[in-house]
Amino acid sequence: MDYRIISLLIGYVLGMIQTGYFVGKLYGIDIRQHGSKNAGMTNVNRILGISPAAVVFVVDILKAVTAFIIATLIFNGGGSFFPSDYVIPGLYAGLGAILGHDFPAYMRFKGGKGISCTLGILLMIDWRAALISYIIGFILVLIFRYISLSSLVMTAIAPVLFFFFGHSMEVVGITAALGALAWFLHRANIQRLFTGTENKFSLSKPKHNTVNKKQSEENSK
Repeated sequence: MDYRIISLLIGYVLGMIQTGYFVGKLYGIDIRQHGSKNAGMTNVNRILGISPAAVVFVVDILKAVTAFIIATLIFNGGGSFFPSDYVIPGLYAGLGAILGHDFPAYMRFKGGKGISCTLGILLMIDWRAALISYIIGFILVLIFRYISLSSLVMTAIAPVLFFFFGHSMEVVGITAALGALAWFLHRANIQRLFTGTENKFSLSKPKHNTVNKKQSEENSK
């Protein structure tokens, strides 16, 4: 079996760990039934607050990074923190992690949007491109407070940066495909950005108490 397929499967298995869903269950809710109905970090922040969202963000990055490292070690690949610059095994593992996160088989293929996983993979492929993407994304969040806008821009510029830093067309092509997937999954956010109704990032009080109150009212009927 081709090492690309094996790497993809390794990543998919790790990517299926739905951090946002499990964190939501710790708070007694299915995060996919509230807010944007997405299992990602942004919706967790909106419903449960910044601390649970930070946990989701870090773990989702780590599962993609872990997939990259495992495939790289098995197939003698490379990346930002390896002697070799042959990133293909790790790249396919990262692709698998994103697909597992976005479309987990055991949850009827309803997961997140893969941005945190993507950030982890960018770092492992080329820290220079990742750093530029992070800085641009951070500045956009500071100015406009739209996580979705920041995510869209980062995924769009990543393949351009990889091309600029001399990576193969396979790397550029796959990261471009991942960017296209991210834009597809954010299509509702894009529409809201154009209409001015997109939710802005906030550190205000989470809506978890409101959710529980509504559930209690419904149960008492």
